[in-house]
Amino acid sequence: MRPLRTTSPYAMVPVAEAIQTIIDLAAPLGIETVDALSAAGRTLAETVRSGESVPAGPRAAVDGYALRAGDQGERGLVSGEIAAGREQAIAVGPGQAVRIMTGGALPAGADAVVMVEDTEERDAVVTVRASLSPGAHIHATGQDIASGQVLLEPGATIGAAEIGVLATVGKTRVQVYRRPRVAVLATGDELVEPWETPPAGCIRDSNRYALLEAVRAAGAEPVWSGVARDTEDELATRFDEARHAADVVITSGGVSMGTRDLIKPLLQERGTIHFGRVNFKPGKPLTVATVDRTLVFGLPGYPVSSLVTFEVFVRPALLALQGAPQLFRPRVDVELEHELRPDAVRPEYARAIVRWQHDRLVARTTGAQGSSRLLSMLGANALLVLAPSEQPLPAGTQVSAMLTGPLL
Repeated sequence: MRPLRTTSPYAMVPVAEAIQTIIDLAAPLGIETVDALSAAGRTLAETVRSGESVPAGPRAAVDGYALRAGDQGERGLVSGEIAAGREQAIAVGPGQAVRIMTGGALPAGADAVVMVEDTEERDAVVTVRASLSPGAHIHATGQDIASGQVLLEPGATIGAAEIGVLATVGKTRVQVYRRPRVAVLATGDELVEPWETPPAGCIRDSNRYALLEAVRAAGAEPVWSGVARDTEDELATRFDEARHAADVVITSGGVSMGTRDLIKPLLQERGTIHFGRVNFKPGKPLTVATVDRTLVFGLPGYPVSSLVTFEVFVRPALLALQGAPQLFRPRVDVELEHELRPDAVRPEYARAIVRWQHDRLVARTTGAQGSSRLLSMLGANALLVLAPSEQPLPAGTQVSAMLTGPLL
């Protein structure tokens, strides 16, 4: 057991400095080639160009008749019908027309399509009731995508539309940035599994499972998780298992100044601690280190502190490691619905619900903001960024909010 410290050897760093330090450490990982049609959420690492025109040839944009726009009067109906996906050797001569369905290839000789609603067909003769110009109701060659056109740039996040475009041009394999592999290690003699009945003095381990889900939501890949008891040997063994399996290790608990807070000494012995305290509430003892090539986040043990520090500091790092173009949550100005008392010393990130009220955004907190009260995270879609002050903030005060979910 280590002696109890009364003062921390680590300087208190500002939030902005801590975030910049983390981003500087979180360079994108390597590039891999994956199935394009199941690459949703991944960040593209190549330029995608089309190798073909879409459509490859002129196509009907409506159901109707293909014909020559300049002809006058009635058109004689050519036998047959042109449907999408069916190539037919049909040509349209002067004064003729042929039935054509949406997506059908424009036949030779035709330069327009008239909608069926603007015609009358009787005894193999089509009467056109609309004026037409060449090109009417036709999808021209390359109208949607030109051959050689740049479709997607590196850094694009692949979503439904991107997958649709890739499928359209037959691009079934793409280069993307590798997702970070993440290990989550909870620490503490008091932890038992959620399905166990806690003995006296023990609690169920909620942090590990909440953090694993937060990792998945950030697009990273959880590859290992476990619990270490509060002994130097077990912590060292479990930590080494975690770091050898992952690019990033997230620990929970053991970063404060108690005799059994062993994370900081372990990281100091094995690697480099970049900072060990942040001027931030909740989560002052947040620790960031590197051990060889592994990025390590030592999060506080209180459930709210653990999740809030993940949101503000760890999530941007995981996004940076996978080459994401946007690392940070959007910020908006909101109007307080009720009085708030900020911390007198540290910037505070209060859990809140932000919603539209007429033409402005208003916010109310989720109740008591204690670091152990995980219920304060339920329903929250924002963190209110409150500057230190000894004075309460009255209702109607405008503050900055980091949006973590959809607006209500």
